[in-house]
This record gives sequence, C-alpha cells and structure tokens, in this order.
Amino acid sequence: MTDVAIQLHDNSRRLDAIDRKILTVLQEDASLSVAEIGDRVGLSSTPCWKRIQRLEADGVILRRVALVDQNKIGLGISVFVSVESADHSEAWLRRFADAVSAMPEVMEFYRMAGDVDYMLRVVVADMQAYDVFYKKLISAVPLKNVTSRFAMEKIKSVTALPVPAA
Repeated sequence: MTDVAIQLHDNSRRLDAIDRKILTVLQEDASLSVAEIGDRVGLSSTPCWKRIQRLEADGVILRRVALVDQNKIGLGISVFVSVESADHSEAWLRRFADAVSAMPEVMEFYRMAGDVDYMLRVVVADMQAYDVFYKKLISAVPLKNVTSRFAMEKIKSVTALPVPAA
C-alpha cells in the first residue's frame, strides 16, 4: 500500500482520503443526509453523492443497514460453534455451505485454517432454541465434531472497519 491511496484488490480504482472519510462517516451513521456527510468530509452534496454511488457500484459499500440489539429482540444467547469435517470434498462443502447459509440463527460463517474446519457465530433466544438449531446443524450433512462455546458477556462488538489512513 502506498501513502497516497489504497489499491482495491478487485479493480484498479483507488480510495483517496475523501473516500476514506466518507466510509468512516457512513460506518458511524449511515442515516445521515448526503449534505451532512458532505459537510463532514469537505464536499458539497453532488460530488459527495457521486462518490457514495461509485463506492456502492465498486462493491466497497456492500449495503446500508440498521443495527439491532439482539437482547432487546429476545436473542440473548451468542454461541461460537466450531465444526470439524471428515469430508473435505467440494460437493460436501457446497451442501454444508448451502445448509448453514439457510439457517437464520447463523450470523457469521467462516472456513478456517488450523485444527477447526469451520466457525459459526450463532444467536438464539435460549438453550432450547440452541438445541433445535444444533439438531438441525448435525442433521444437515455428516460432521466429525461440533463444539459449542457460549458467550457469557459481550465485552466489545463493533461493525465499523478501521479504514486505513492515507
């Protein structure tokens, strides 16, 4: 990476300092008007809007969403689920990925390096709901081992990525 700009991996467009400021502002509060965002980054509304549209078209901004407190909607348990598989074929992975991706309790799903093959972050209302999820998970495809770790307290949780400075 250079001091001037960050090269995007999937195309030749570069993020300049203004783009980075826009990303930082939007990650903090995407409900701001274009005029407010422009004020914060030093642009008028039209060029600011064009940059936001370009960042969306380039896939840098994936979507704008509302963040919901899981506890306030009755999803009080977070579970980190480690999965090991005896089968590492492409067909098995496709079936497993399709099954897990269709489970609304799964918030994040990663293929890992190391002694665990896959890691899931799951949110559920209670232990009974987790048991229903667990049974659904283990019946989806053959698995070697499933280990569940229950979070007792959320100490830090952020959604904003640390946008590298110029």
